[in-house]
Amino acid sequence: MVLRLSNLFVRTLREDPVDAEVASHKLLVRAGYIRRAAPGVYTWLPLGLRVLRKVENVVREEMNAIGAQEVLFPALLPREPYEATNRWEEYGDNLFRLQDRKGADMLLAPTHEEMFTLLVKDLYSSYKDLPLYIYQIQNKYRDEARPRAGLLRGREFIMKDSYSFTVDDEGLTEAYEAHRAAYQRIFNRLGLDTVIVTAQSGAMGGSRSEEFLHPTPVGEDTFVRSAGGYAANVEAVTTVVPADIDFTDTPAAIVLDTPESPTIETLVAQMNDLHPQVTGGELTAEQTLKCFVGAVITPAGERKLFAVGVPGDREVDLGRVEVNVGALLGIGGEIEVEAASEEDLKKFPQLVKGYIGPGLTLDQPMLGENTEERHTATGIPFFVDPRVVRGTSWVTGANEHGKHVANLVYGRDFSADGVLEACEVREGDPAPDGSGPLIAARGIEMGHIFQLGRKYAEALGLKVLDQNGKLQTVTMGSYGIGVTRALAAIAEGNHDEKGLIWPRNLAPADVHIVITNKDTQSHEYAETLSTELEGAGVQVLLDDRLKTSPGVKFGDAELLGVPTILVIGRGFKDGTLELKDRRSGEARDIAVSDAVREVLAETRP
Repeated sequence: MVLRLSNLFVRTLREDPVDAEVASHKLLVRAGYIRRAAPGVYTWLPLGLRVLRKVENVVREEMNAIGAQEVLFPALLPREPYEATNRWEEYGDNLFRLQDRKGADMLLAPTHEEMFTLLVKDLYSSYKDLPLYIYQIQNKYRDEARPRAGLLRGREFIMKDSYSFTVDDEGLTEAYEAHRAAYQRIFNRLGLDTVIVTAQSGAMGGSRSEEFLHPTPVGEDTFVRSAGGYAANVEAVTTVVPADIDFTDTPAAIVLDTPESPTIETLVAQMNDLHPQVTGGELTAEQTLKCFVGAVITPAGERKLFAVGVPGDREVDLGRVEVNVGALLGIGGEIEVEAASEEDLKKFPQLVKGYIGPGLTLDQPMLGENTEERHTATGIPFFVDPRVVRGTSWVTGANEHGKHVANLVYGRDFSADGVLEACEVREGDPAPDGSGPLIAARGIEMGHIFQLGRKYAEALGLKVLDQNGKLQTVTMGSYGIGVTRALAAIAEGNHDEKGLIWPRNLAPADVHIVITNKDTQSHEYAETLSTELEGAGVQVLLDDRLKTSPGVKFGDAELLGVPTILVIGRGFKDGTLELKDRRSGEARDIAVSDAVREVLAETRP
């Protein structure tokens, strides 16, 4: 059916919305594809919905091609399944919780692992029923603290989530690779370049996890890759650990006066100026040990302090800390990490701000000889960066105002409760697999795949009888694609200063016909041409508005982004029309008599 702008439910805007930060957000709102309903929540208008459905269908076709079957769960779910897997608490403030009129706890689903697991448990009981791949395309809800960038980070979004159910790990590997290949085809069809990176499993759990990142400057995720093929989210990068050092000839640790030196810069200057006999006047930030004190906010809202010693020339990356420190502290679920506050530090008077150090722990066993937390001189769990290896010598805080200790050797003078990946990943750092130096880039997470294993099946009792009649816990995989986020990323990468430029297979229409003439003959011809094109399978968007100026019509055509624009203008009386390519901007005259053939050739190359 022809879409007529004279009655289409759309209003374009000349100005950017005040809350828009990125191009996709600005243009999707200005072009009348979406409208803001609340922070991080958007209404889909007719043109936007047409594009969204095309994105969904690409995903659906490729999922069906690997034998996956589509289902649809409710978004409003009971508490009990999520409590069984501990995620009712682990999700923390990101979970939308509510109660029904009887006081029963409910939630708006952020993801559906539990429900998929229980559905299969309800219907299947034998290994003969497996393998099974099922998926849905459905709304998800997460109470983002800071929704931003329009559809790229919202509180309500559409996601494709699929799950594989197999008898064993071999079946899981096969399912994982099938989904991995399907994702590559999906993003190729959507015109989205993606880099597959190693990722952390986080609250999802599982033994293997990869993200599909679309490189773009507006991306929230930082990833690194090497010329040799290594690629990982920075949160998942593991530091190349140096070899241990022989400390036989390292002088004894010594406490030195370093007045007014609470920063690494002032410490290096003071040590080289006041104690050249110790430093040789050449101490660098890399040789100092900076002790960062952080606070973990648990899903239950508790604050737990920890400290980590890192080389002084490195900054602490809170994102990396967030995904790694929970396991070391025995805290499950999604946590938040921030620098310790003044109030936090007051509870531990031994933590002298600007002069914190691990202290001397000569009487303590080295890491690995005792599984109990030692907490060293800080009074809280103390970890070290992987670069702090046995035999390394450091200048660090002496836990006393105006004093630092030099020649403090790890393994001789102090130890730690564990090793924590806490430092920023820099360009030029070596790739963990030895494939060369790392190069950093930013990207948007388009998809994430997990080998879940048996975590959810065990928690919810999903078992089947095997060939020998014995119960086996089912092995699961989880595979997600952000559908609305993919649409936003496509818009982000396909626009110019005038508006959107949709890829042909995703555009809301194949051709945008613009009538700039006021005469009846032009409008009658446009109606006839539109009907003929629709009959030939071409989707037509017709700007038949009578009281709108040609300039506004041209502006809207460029803003809406249909890839082919056909203008019925001044040349019509002489038998010519203008056919314009929205992407290249090239325009050419065609004969009225050839219009159907020319548009078909343009839209069905």
